[in-house]
Amino acid sequence: MMNAFKFPALFFLIMFMIGTDTFLVSPLLPTLQAEFGVSTESAGWMLSAYALGSALFALIAGPLSDGWNRRIVLLCGLTAFSICTFLCGFANGFWTMCLFRLLAGVSAAFTAPQVWASIPSVMPPQRIARTMGLAFSGLAASQAFGVPIGSWLASGGWSVPFWTIGCASLLLAVFAFFALPSMPASAESTASVGSILRRYVPLARSGRARAGFSAYLLLHLGSGAAFAFSGKWLADSFGLSVGRIGTAMIFLGLGSLLGSTLSSLAARKLGSGVAVAVAMTGAIALYALLPRLTVVSAATAVYFAIFMLLGIVFPLVMGALTSLNASLRGTISSLANATMNGANTLGAWLAGLMFVHLGGYSAIGIFAAVCLAASLATFLSGRLFVREPMLSSAQSPTSS
Repeated sequence: MMNAFKFPALFFLIMFMIGTDTFLVSPLLPTLQAEFGVSTESAGWMLSAYALGSALFALIAGPLSDGWNRRIVLLCGLTAFSICTFLCGFANGFWTMCLFRLLAGVSAAFTAPQVWASIPSVMPPQRIARTMGLAFSGLAASQAFGVPIGSWLASGGWSVPFWTIGCASLLLAVFAFFALPSMPASAESTASVGSILRRYVPLARSGRARAGFSAYLLLHLGSGAAFAFSGKWLADSFGLSVGRIGTAMIFLGLGSLLGSTLSSLAARKLGSGVAVAVAMTGAIALYALLPRLTVVSAATAVYFAIFMLLGIVFPLVMGALTSLNASLRGTISSLANATMNGANTLGAWLAGLMFVHLGGYSAIGIFAAVCLAASLATFLSGRLFVREPMLSSAQSPTSS
């Protein structure tokens, strides 16, 4: 009976910590930029380094760890994550910070896939879906509460949030050490470089998969660029302190949390494809409107609405992607994670260029709207939300 609460709580907290660390630098960006004396254009790399480390290793971390004991991989990844995040608080320069953020992203790439892969191993079948949902809500809750809390802690010094997350994650690793059972890999699941590459072949040859992941990249490219410099825009346009930026960002996380809660309801009422189309159309319009707002309360309300709509979209998109092939769900999840982080890395870099050279946040808002429009068109033309037979890992359709 205790496991019914112990494991969901553990997985929720792990995803909460990873999510908080992922988004933490955005509200701290103005402070870190001034601390390290770097240009606005270069400052985006403090955001991109984490996403880059996660993206580079996500493609191999998930499939490779299928051949290892998941408990050991999770414990090692979470411990490394806590240490690297803690060290961020001691960074004495721009490149040192980028290095520690890169290593934290690599550690997260090994940790997060183990959460999704461990749930079916430790939970009874009737509780797997609910536990999956609770773990996903940890990411949404990190935006609602983790990032603002980190911003408030930064009022006592920019290092404090990193030290706090690092220590909390280490305590969580100790809890996981005693809570999780051994989850050894079966003999036939031992992974090699060749077997990892072969798992991606059916996805590469499928027209639906190519369209789905292309659209997913565009979706994160636009939303990631807009989020990366949201803290700096709030500081520059409305004169908000780090603490007040954190308060404003509560509404981003609350919107995401509400959207993820409403996602299944929207799918039941409208169908997944229609729900995604309606939500993304609304987000496109709001991204174009956002930079034109001159009142901070209005900007906060629009951010809330955007993240609520995106909160509806992301679970439905992930559900559609993982339904492409039931036997490749771990590989698909790793590829989706790499796509997300790669898009966020590129988006943060492009956002820095646009902010400096193309008129500030207005250009970023238009860019986000265009990316989401292209993403929606690709989703629809690729028929990702149309019910069709699953891809077979033994067969390789060229289109769907």
